Amino acid sequence: MAHMLETTGTARGSARATPSVWLVVALACAGQFLVVLDISVVNVALPSVRGGLALGEQGLQWVVNAYAIAFAGFMLLGGRAGDLYGRKRMFLVGLGLFTLASLAGGLAQDGWQLLLARAVQGLGAAVLAPSTLTLVTSAVPEGAARARAIATWTAVGAGGGAAGGFVGGVLVEALSWRWVLLINVPVGALVLAGAARWLTESRAGDGRRLDLPGALLVTAGLATLAYGISQTESEGWTAAATLVPLCAGLALLGLFLLAEARAKAPLMPLGLLRLRSVASANVAMLISGSAMFCMWFFMTLYAQNVLGYTPLEAGLALVPSSLAVIIGSKLAPRLMRAAGPRTVAVLGTLIATTGFGWQSTMTADGAYLTAIMFPGILMMLGAGVAATPLASLATSGAAPEEAGLVSGLVNTSRTMGGSLGLAIMSTIAAARTGTTRTPHSLTEGYALAFRTGTALLAAGAVVMWLWLPRRTKEER
Repeated sequence: MAHMLETTGTARGSARATPSVWLVVALACAGQFLVVLDISVVNVALPSVRGGLALGEQGLQWVVNAYAIAFAGFMLLGGRAGDLYGRKRMFLVGLGLFTLASLAGGLAQDGWQLLLARAVQGLGAAVLAPSTLTLVTSAVPEGAARARAIATWTAVGAGGGAAGGFVGGVLVEALSWRWVLLINVPVGALVLAGAARWLTESRAGDGRRLDLPGALLVTAGLATLAYGISQTESEGWTAAATLVPLCAGLALLGLFLLAEARAKAPLMPLGLLRLRSVASANVAMLISGSAMFCMWFFMTLYAQNVLGYTPLEAGLALVPSSLAVIIGSKLAPRLMRAAGPRTVAVLGTLIATTGFGWQSTMTADGAYLTAIMFPGILMMLGAGVAATPLASLATSGAAPEEAGLVSGLVNTSRTMGGSLGLAIMSTIAAARTGTTRTPHSLTEGYALAFRTGTALLAAGAVVMWLWLPRRTKEER
């Protein structure tokens, strides 16, 4: 990547380099889109999966969780591997693994085959995702151009999450549930070919070997913790099936910190967390993700379970919200130049807080415009505005050799925050709904989840204002 940028000295070279840089950004964004899309695209296909593979409720839960847990658990390993062994190489390895696992999942004949394929998909995504952001930040110099590139990466990733319900609904109704996985195969193959042809290798490692003990401890800790979180919805917070993995996960993470403090070449140098920009932005990502991830989940349930929408109609209903998050992401760089990243992050969070508060007033007979469209636009517009400055702050404070690790931290914070938030919000909503599950009781549960999200985002805005640095490293 650096070599590509260094060849732009002549006017003729500069003319060729600009599209080359943005081609790198386009390829990285395509990889990120696939990763984020697969977190949500299977949701609307679950009833068809249950009929096709005879999976029970627990099995259906793990169709989603197998991907999310492997994704979050292996993210730091994927980020560090990119630093040490090359970002292009890890991009190709991760995307290749993801594509092959998608093919296996789409052709699965038994439930265990699908669950295994989803876990391998998550592993591929964990290797791929950190490389996508690192390729962007390595290809584009610090400054306004990088802010625009990160905004594009953020918008595409957010669009992938937003489009999941709609894409899944179209594929299930037009073809079958298998195509929510098989669609990744031709797209993944196309991106693989482009990446192999046009990406230039980039690495910032110093020849150190990968810290395998640290990698195993943090992966096992995060995966075990994520498993415990996933158990809360079905088992509750006080059951042994929840408490044992939660405590074990925390213990493994504690051992990871001890091992990293003594390692000569640690997977995650603990000094990195002393950087204000890295620590504060990742905490902000964790808080924001815990609320934002729930938005699509509960809005889809509200549209289908209460208002009677079909999966396709629910996906179409959320298209304005999908567009809003992309618009917010593209507006963010301009706002950052005028007001600074901290102010923009807080502004976006407050806009989202307003949308969450509005959504919490939902009723069982709500009209589309006031019960879904307008509050959804506010929630996702705010999410798009806030995400770009947070990603910029998180990546600006680290040295180039730590770029992949920081990218992995950003994605891990967002994903783990979303997993934890969804588990908590689902428990809150289920407790308020009770056992009757009428449209009225379901609405009360969903509304309470949005009220909780409102309070969480408001607290997050305060944390951001007090802790985030005023400007990124290059602006000081």
